Amino acid sequence: METEYKHLLMWYSLIVAIVGDFAVPYILARFYRGYSHKTMLMSSLGNRNSPVKTYYNAWLIVLGVLLTMAAFTLYSRYVTVSKPLSIFVAILVLIFALGAGLIAGMFSVSESKEDKTIASQIHGIGSASGFTALLFAPLFIALLSFKDSDIIAGIVCSLSFIAAFLFFMFFIMAEKTVFENTMIAREGLWQRLTLLFIYVPFGYIAVQNLIK
Repeated sequence: METEYKHLLMWYSLIVAIVGDFAVPYILARFYRGYSHKTMLMSSLGNRNSPVKTYYNAWLIVLGVLLTMAAFTLYSRYVTVSKPLSIFVAILVLIFALGAGLIAGMFSVSESKEDKTIASQIHGIGSASGFTALLFAPLFIALLSFKDSDIIAGIVCSLSFIAAFLFFMFFIMAEKTVFENTMIAREGLWQRLTLLFIYVPFGYIAVQNLIK
């Protein structure tokens, strides 16, 4: 019974992490004059001159802890399906939890991209590595789902990966000067949509296991 409660807590923690990663920036942005969800990255909320930097960076550390728990939860869920794949998924989530969560929360990004401090560079490396790693997690969760004969979950994860990868390409393109002042130059929007579709498989699996 105690083990069952622990698993339930882990799945709820994953849902809190997913919802919080959108709700926290949305709420904090209301106290950051001039902040734009469409054109500014979420990490901008934690820059050294941000009025909400303490709260956002604290959230990133909490996010890192929650997703570290989620990594072990996902491993436990799929280890009987495929140990190598379940380990790989857990590692991808851990890279994100460490890089885009804990490290990004401890080292603030600069307000301007031209202002490259050691802290901002560490933040950038950690965040980019984590984001890229998590991008491929839905693909491997899809493989695990198909292997587990969960066709619907497999399809959901596959479509989510395709959508996330597509928006990630727009996110990369938005940084190019050739797309400046065009519809593509909306880094914040593409980042959020990429993250949304990356998270869809995690949310689906969490709800699925809570219902069971």
